[in-house]
Amino acid sequence: MVQLKDKPEYVDIDVDFKPLPKYGHLPEKTSEFIAAELAIEPPHNYFWSQPNFPGFRRAAGDPNAVMPPGGPDRYRDVVAESLQLPARDAHLLEVKVSMSPDVRPDATLVYRMHGGGHVIGRHEVDNTENIHAAVNPDIVAVGVDYRSPEFQFPNPVKDFYDGLLSCKKSSKTLGIDPEKVILAGSSAGVNLLHFPSACHPKFYPQDIYELGSYIQNAVNCVLSAVRVEAFIDAYNPHSEPDYRHSPLLADSLVNRQPALIQCVGVDILLDEAFAYAEAL
Repeated sequence: MVQLKDKPEYVDIDVDFKPLPKYGHLPEKTSEFIAAELAIEPPHNYFWSQPNFPGFRRAAGDPNAVMPPGGPDRYRDVVAESLQLPARDAHLLEVKVSMSPDVRPDATLVYRMHGGGHVIGRHEVDNTENIHAAVNPDIVAVGVDYRSPEFQFPNPVKDFYDGLLSCKKSSKTLGIDPEKVILAGSSAGVNLLHFPSACHPKFYPQDIYELGSYIQNAVNCVLSAVRVEAFIDAYNPHSEPDYRHSPLLADSLVNRQPALIQCVGVDILLDEAFAYAEAL
């Protein structure tokens, strides 16, 4: 099975912990979440029982994401195609382009990096969001299949940037205005855009920002503390302080573009989302 630590290495979860004052009340589980945990846990346990992350990735596959009830029809409301765009080393990045059949000229580019701990997943991890965005005729949504897990930090960061530059250079092909861009992503993908996960826990400035959620949500049916550290170590096994993987370590984040940050109470990365918002 994927090698997991006996207990988290980067944050002491054995301390006499009390919820922190700002956000410590948010990780309290609702009755609805408690009822759903029994159904959520088994498939995740199956993935983590694979011998390594490539096996994890094969087991998870890339099935079409299930659209929520009342959502758009991916085959009727959206036109999708796969393209290949060059990275700096001549590798061709696969991107999935989605747009309305009635898309208007000079649309806004929604450029999305998928989640998956930097080591698993492809387009369909976040494709429901891309489809929802693409039904807007003023949007072209592009998802990027960045290289992982074989390519560790900083390679996915480079793929993110190279793919974005290639999209801007291919603006006529994509039908976008190269100066109208929304960067989007979830979990590990959004880390490539510079927010949660906002900092390697080993370097987290706990003297400035709260990090109680790492302890409160250390045991979690989706992403526990030892699982998140397995992802971190696979992506960045020889970590040193670097704002490219830990934007909270940047000298300043003031005057960056406006950001919408969404987080949930039972997420181990909850406090990092608030820390990034405070840093902005």
